[in-house]
Amino acid sequence: MPNDHPRILIYSHDSFGLGHLRRCRAIAHSMVGAMDRLSVIILSGSPIIGSFDFRPRVDFVRVPGVIKLRDGAYSSHSLSIGIEEMLRLRASIIEHTADVFDPDVMIVDKEPLGLRGEVQPTLEMLKERGTRLVLGLRDVMDDPASLADEWERKHAVSALEDLYDEIWVYGKAEVHDPLEGIGVSTNVYEKILYTGYLKRDVPNGDGTAELNPFDDEPFILVTPGGGGDGMELVDWVLRAYEARERPLFPALIVLGPFMPAEKQAEFKARSETLRDVHIIRFTPVIERLMMEATAIVGMGGYNIFCEILSFDKPTLLVPRVVPRREQAIRAAKAESAGLVTCLPIDDYPNVEMMVDALAELPERAPPSAAGFEELLCGLETINARTETILSGRVRRPAYGRLTVVR
Repeated sequence: MPNDHPRILIYSHDSFGLGHLRRCRAIAHSMVGAMDRLSVIILSGSPIIGSFDFRPRVDFVRVPGVIKLRDGAYSSHSLSIGIEEMLRLRASIIEHTADVFDPDVMIVDKEPLGLRGEVQPTLEMLKERGTRLVLGLRDVMDDPASLADEWERKHAVSALEDLYDEIWVYGKAEVHDPLEGIGVSTNVYEKILYTGYLKRDVPNGDGTAELNPFDDEPFILVTPGGGGDGMELVDWVLRAYEARERPLFPALIVLGPFMPAEKQAEFKARSETLRDVHIIRFTPVIERLMMEATAIVGMGGYNIFCEILSFDKPTLLVPRVVPRREQAIRAAKAESAGLVTCLPIDDYPNVEMMVDALAELPERAPPSAAGFEELLCGLETINARTETILSGRVRRPAYGRLTVVR
């Protein structure tokens, strides 16, 4: 019978930070907006996924969360069980969800085999059914040498060769090749579709009145994303306002839900002594604040890059360099293209540098002045490709089995 009710399953491995979750959610929302009968489930270990609103026909299954430690190891987020038992539990939930939901397409975000290989059994099961398997990669993964070592340990390249049908890169080839230096075959490169960056919109509804304390006054929005690795950025900005060396636009700082509680309390206390700095912990609708802000200060993650392009704001990036150089690579390329300005984190906590950067930021040109066209075509490209895939599929009358019409 015709495949009148297609299904997409999106897997996001990470439990820490907001980037993976917000990217997957943006893709899911765009898909159901473009395809009337489509249903999407997001598999995620994020402890705050329930804080976000989801459009009709988008839902989520939360697997037990893990925390990535500074040494790269993982531990359970809240359950008192060992990591190996936790991984078996997560893998079982993932595989069972995929078995019952029986998707037409499965999109895996960033990690080809999932956290410690947890999604491999699911991929192998769905491969046998004819499910279209897609790996979604951000524009920059890491420096080539580090990524090559990591993917060799994780057997990721063989997954690109043998399991995945397509690789969607959420960026532009002329900006960066995320597989540069990995040594993948021509066959793998032939699977790549560069979609363009993912445009962000302001969510429907009202919600900024209680978040924006500056009324109609121009302000700078400071966001370290999830906040777990953004303490230096927030401290550096606060030092600049505490120094009062030059007049600065007021600053609204959104700390992020994963910033340690003691640092949140410290920063909040410091802000209360500053008349032109206001701090909030978290908002799931930060896009509204980005639209209202005069300029933005961030760290250089994929989401903030898409947002500064979407809302066309002068932006200062202070990228991290550990545990990955992803942000630093993206920020350097964006600065060389005239899209943003940057401060190296190695210069922290040079107050004079941050004061000068913040004072000059509102007068800098927005990204659109750089003259690049069609950077933000990612969602349209993804929707068009998905519709093409789904148009060649039918669902068998028998429960939960798919076949491909070639």
